[in-house]
Amino acid sequence: MAERENRGRGRGRNREEETPEFADRLVAINRVSKTVKGGKRFGFAALVVVGDQRGRVGFGKGKAKEVPEAIRKATEQAKRNLIRVPLKEGRTLHHDMLGRHGAGKVVMRTAPEGTGIIAGGPMRAVFEMLGVKDVVSKSTGSQNPYNMIRATLDGLRKESSPRQVASRRGKKVADILPKRDEAPNESSQVAEEA
Repeated sequence: MAERENRGRGRGRNREEETPEFADRLVAINRVSKTVKGGKRFGFAALVVVGDQRGRVGFGKGKAKEVPEAIRKATEQAKRNLIRVPLKEGRTLHHDMLGRHGAGKVVMRTAPEGTGIIAGGPMRAVFEMLGVKDVVSKSTGSQNPYNMIRATLDGLRKESSPRQVASRRGKKVADILPKRDEAPNESSQVAEEA
């Protein structure tokens, strides 16, 4: 019986060590006030993005009377709402996509190596926490950070890797990807001769 207890304790310890460490980014803090008979009561709302920088990201919002408590609540909610996004070569998106939420519209495009993160404000926080290194994006709708983050996550949920597409279709990955010709420069050589 003592052996069983020791094994159980060891497994729990390993599980804690295996869980990835999450990084978080505070995107926005909003101070709200309520006027009451004795004066004003202030509260704070925090918007936080959390990710493991290896393909998982989530966001959360928290409200409290003090800023640190609002940030803590938002971080806990973000960790509960994580999504997994497949990344191409661990650095960029597999394909271009659009994301929408309310009046928030965002366009995200895959980019060659060395491009960096070309995104503004809340979208940049999402990409950095996700672990994307090369992406080009543009927000064409609402500038509200809540709507921008939700639109970005809506687009990222649509992201699918060739492996996922192949499994949905019941094919192999090689059948899905375009075949590369053995002599791709034939057409360019013909153009140069003419």
